Amino acid sequence: MMGIAWNSHTLEVAYRVLGWSGFFLWSCSFYPQLLLNFFRKSSSVRFQYHLKYGFDQMVPVAANDVAFSTHAVLLTGVLLFQCAIYERGNQSLSKVSIGIISLVWIIVAVCSFISLPTKSWLWLISIFNTMQVILAVIKYIPQAVMNFMRKSTDGFSIGNVLLDFSGGVTNYAQMVAQSIDQNSWVNFSGNIGKVLLSLVSVFFDVLFMCQHYFLYPSKKAASIRVKEPLIKSPLGSPVPLERV
Repeated sequence: MMGIAWNSHTLEVAYRVLGWSGFFLWSCSFYPQLLLNFFRKSSSVRFQYHLKYGFDQMVPVAANDVAFSTHAVLLTGVLLFQCAIYERGNQSLSKVSIGIISLVWIIVAVCSFISLPTKSWLWLISIFNTMQVILAVIKYIPQAVMNFMRKSTDGFSIGNVLLDFSGGVTNYAQMVAQSIDQNSWVNFSGNIGKVLLSLVSVFFDVLFMCQHYFLYPSKKAASIRVKEPLIKSPLGSPVPLERV
């Protein structure tokens, strides 16, 4: 049964544009209050940063850093929800993963408890940054090993790698621009977590690109030939028809 068609193509386009515009605007409406709350509450963190690196240094945390973290958490939550509701066969969360996740939450709880009385928020953020870098390395290694073991990257999205690589490069470019403007490179040492995270991302992305394009190129070209049903040759033996 066919759906009811639009009478006016112009109104159909307007309908879709307005719908997605509303979606975009509503989605973005959550961020201003979230960012305002973050920056108003972060005055003590800024003060601690200036005490450590100097009051003449610019804090190397931009609004896009906060927005990215928030967006990443939301999308990760969606991915976890998909893992819970979609068919996954005999796949399950490994004991190693469960152990790592448990250890991370224990460290978060202990460090938060230690920093709460003294309000050592800068130290706590540094701990979280270090954990983030370590977890990023743990996240990338299984994919690199799997590609190596299979000697193939079939089924692996190279688009994600290219975007991730571009994000890492633009992060460095952003920090370089700030350093040139302020005539100081303290923002690199003052935001070592972001620097190391971008470095890890770029390193593994380059590795993945080498695996995909050079070491284990796609075998799609070799699979162009599609086997058809067998026919009988004049000698009576089955001969496959192939389409090139």
